[in-house]
Amino acid sequence: MGDKPASADEAARQLLLEQVAAEASETAGLTGCAHFSDRVMRALATVPRHRFVHTEQRPWAYADRPLPIGHGQTISQPFIVALMTELLAPDPQATVLEIGAGSGYQTAVLASLARQVYSVERIPELAHSAEQRLRQLQFDNVAIRVGDGWDGWANCAPFDSIMVTAAAEEVPPALLRQLKPGGRLVIPVGHHHCTQDLRVIGKDAQGRIVSRSVLPVVFVPLVHEGE
Repeated sequence: MGDKPASADEAARQLLLEQVAAEASETAGLTGCAHFSDRVMRALATVPRHRFVHTEQRPWAYADRPLPIGHGQTISQPFIVALMTELLAPDPQATVLEIGAGSGYQTAVLASLARQVYSVERIPELAHSAEQRLRQLQFDNVAIRVGDGWDGWANCAPFDSIMVTAAAEEVPPALLRQLKPGGRLVIPVGHHHCTQDLRVIGKDAQGRIVSRSVLPVVFVPLVHEGE
């Protein structure tokens, strides 16, 4: 299938924004986010999701649902992308670590909001294609490497914010070490055969960890090479 006309993409994107805003309101009792910030919604509006999905999936690029991207991985539902970004709350000067670049879509949303994004992807083909897409879209504040996300990216730590886009059975200790005091980590935690728990984890100035549960979610597993 070829690309849809630009006007069709724009209409679908506008409908998606309305759906995401409605879902934010509906889930506010769980998430504490009745409305997403203008910055997050603007990033969702401007990042062209159709550029991050396979050609055969493009008719559904602006549907509020995950889509397969190959290698047993998915591009996340836009509402979840917006929610996790809102919970992370990166400011324009933030240095962000992302675990699981996937297609590069969430990476692009983060790069629209932060000064620098470092992303670790364990599947070389996905890492290389995400890097190419982001370069074509002129996101020059992103670095991607192939590696085990469980270990983070120690050479570039510490980070103001860390986002994990795959479910870990426990919070990787390396990520907690690489988070700055005052920083925030957003991660789904739980077994990959079950519904997981989306958590926001903060580190205070004394290095103490505070965690809160946000929403039941379903993510692909965070594969740890040592397992």
